[in-house]
Amino acid sequence: MNSRFNALDLLSTRENIQTSTLTSRVPEIFGCNVFNDVSIERYLAPKLYKEFKLVTETGSSLSRDLADHVAEAMKKWALEKGVTHYAHWFQPLTGRTAEKHDSFFTLNSNGEAIEEFTGNELVQQEPDGSSFPGGGLRSTFEARGYTAWDPTSPAFILDIFNQKTLCIPTIFVTYGGQALDYKLPLLKSQSYLEKSAIDVCKLFDENIKKIFVTLGWEQEFFLVDEALFNVRPDLIMTGRTLLGRLAPKGQQLDDHYFGSIPERVYAYMTDLEQECYKLGIPLRTRHNEVAPSQYEFAPIYEDVNVAVDHNQLLMDLMERVAIRHKLRVLFHEKPYAGINGSGKHNNWSVATNTGKNLLSPGKDPGKNLQFLTFFVNTIYAVYKYADILRASVTSASNDHRLGANEAPPAIISVFVGEALTKILNEIEKGIDVTDDGVKQALSLLSKIPNLQLDNTDRNRTSPFAFTGNKFEIRMVGSTMNCAAPMTIMNMIVGKQLKEFSQDVQILMANNTTKNQAILTVLKHYITESKPIRFEGDGYSQDWKEEAERRGLGNYADTPRALDAFSSDSTKALFVETGIMSEEELHAHYEVRLEAYALKLQIESRTMAEMCLNQIIPAAVNYQNSLIENILSLKELNLQEKTYRAQLDLVEDISSRITIIKDCAYKMKKERKKANSLDTRDKAFAYCDNIIPIMEELRTAADQLEPLIDDELWPLIKYREMLFLR
Repeated sequence: MNSRFNALDLLSTRENIQTSTLTSRVPEIFGCNVFNDVSIERYLAPKLYKEFKLVTETGSSLSRDLADHVAEAMKKWALEKGVTHYAHWFQPLTGRTAEKHDSFFTLNSNGEAIEEFTGNELVQQEPDGSSFPGGGLRSTFEARGYTAWDPTSPAFILDIFNQKTLCIPTIFVTYGGQALDYKLPLLKSQSYLEKSAIDVCKLFDENIKKIFVTLGWEQEFFLVDEALFNVRPDLIMTGRTLLGRLAPKGQQLDDHYFGSIPERVYAYMTDLEQECYKLGIPLRTRHNEVAPSQYEFAPIYEDVNVAVDHNQLLMDLMERVAIRHKLRVLFHEKPYAGINGSGKHNNWSVATNTGKNLLSPGKDPGKNLQFLTFFVNTIYAVYKYADILRASVTSASNDHRLGANEAPPAIISVFVGEALTKILNEIEKGIDVTDDGVKQALSLLSKIPNLQLDNTDRNRTSPFAFTGNKFEIRMVGSTMNCAAPMTIMNMIVGKQLKEFSQDVQILMANNTTKNQAILTVLKHYITESKPIRFEGDGYSQDWKEEAERRGLGNYADTPRALDAFSSDSTKALFVETGIMSEEELHAHYEVRLEAYALKLQIESRTMAEMCLNQIIPAAVNYQNSLIENILSLKELNLQEKTYRAQLDLVEDISSRITIIKDCAYKMKKERKKANSLDTRDKAFAYCDNIIPIMEELRTAADQLEPLIDDELWPLIKYREMLFLR
């Protein structure tokens, strides 16, 4: 019996799934494994606590003396909780997290065992950077890299099999201080936006002293039984099915979306939530997504830096907890062909220390000049810098969604809804702004409370949509680190707000009143950015043609999208804003291109191996049985029409075997050519020359699947993977 049927026999059952006892209420455990503000205040002297709060709230420098006190407090807290090791937890350009564990144990001068953790160890570590992607920032033989503590994101305890490690969020830089991670550019962009936004806020409210960038992510994912996962080489190697025919039933009945959560998945979700609450991750929403075995988690919104850290930590926890339940998580944007893939919508907004959401329209958005200022400037920023925002979310796996008739298209457009479009049009025309119909109560049956409608409907095809009091960036891929698009958003909006402030000041210096100056500048921005506003179906061919007429970019693959990072204007923008040097930007660009080519290299090699080692032998085996049947019928002197069907099957199978074999060898030749090229040309070669062969190979292999005896087919089929049981 082949591995497919062995795997089906080993399908996990309720009896052999180990789950933890889930009895704690959320308030009892939330943040219990986080060195949060409550813990810091408890373990630090009042004067030191005030000093530390000043550091985290104002960005002032941290003295080594204060670092020693914080380290001692952190160690005491951790030891009381049974922690034995600590690690600087960072986010290299691999897209996931990294950590090197060191023990608190050391020997003193007398050779006695003691537990020690100093300010130096808290603030800085050298984890060795030689094997992390660097994009040429340093040579492999120049291994030194540094992690430096980020005091604005709280330390936490990872508890794995009752072995507890204190994890300290950090940035990761080269010996020369250049960014080798996602966190440092994010922190710089956050600071840049905050400074630009405060200057603009002063036009409306002198009491605004602090700005907070907020993020709420929505993490989509698939679950698959561990036994089935382990017999699919493509899932193990690449995170997606490189071969496989769509099951007769997929998502066409819309019966999975928001449906009843399966019991096994419910147990997994509940277990995971408990682990998240201990670590202060504020998960609030869980539900079935559109495709079979697809689900989603979403949290309460947080400070953007902490939110990014929590999402990266969540992805790690999701994989760990899934193993307890004999499940595997598929984060890939398109693990199954023919059904919906997964995204990670990023809901971005800006708030003030006075408790105001600057993107909240209020009751009268047409007269809310502060809201309109931040609303219009964000749209204008996206219009001006659409290409680099698009580049920030591109990857080999996300290419299966963007520009591929799923989720948002690759064309960046902004959806704001009918009511706000009316307001923008009125400002552009210079007429009095009215708010009629901005919000309406939807009257239903007498026994049903009236529904208060939002200012906008939702447009699922929009890559950048205003959804009431925030902008939702719908094009972020499910595998991605949110820091990449958040860095770009902060940078481009910060840059635009800075220009807005200058434009308004120029008009005011020429005796224009403040409000009139603001409206004059906003009118100009609304007119200029009009091409990027679109309220219709982003999937339609008409929109592609219209977008081209409007001059909007349409980059359906990663190499072409990433070219935006190599333009002179983009380099100047990053340098001017201080987010990255030209050298750092080039390195990040190189890393992204290299990752693209390497992922496709792994996929094409895995696909060829599966086809040559599994698909072709199964097809030949079945073909031989057909030939034996034909020969037996011939010996009975029967007419050819009695075994014509078998002959046709043999021919069909032979033709597809030939295609598969030819494609596998052709891919190998193309890979050799591509691998000899420089980074950019290599990425383009994989995109333009190897992907089409992979698609041709897959088509032939998937056409074989229904022709071959089910008992002989070597791979677990979609109908067996997609429906958890």
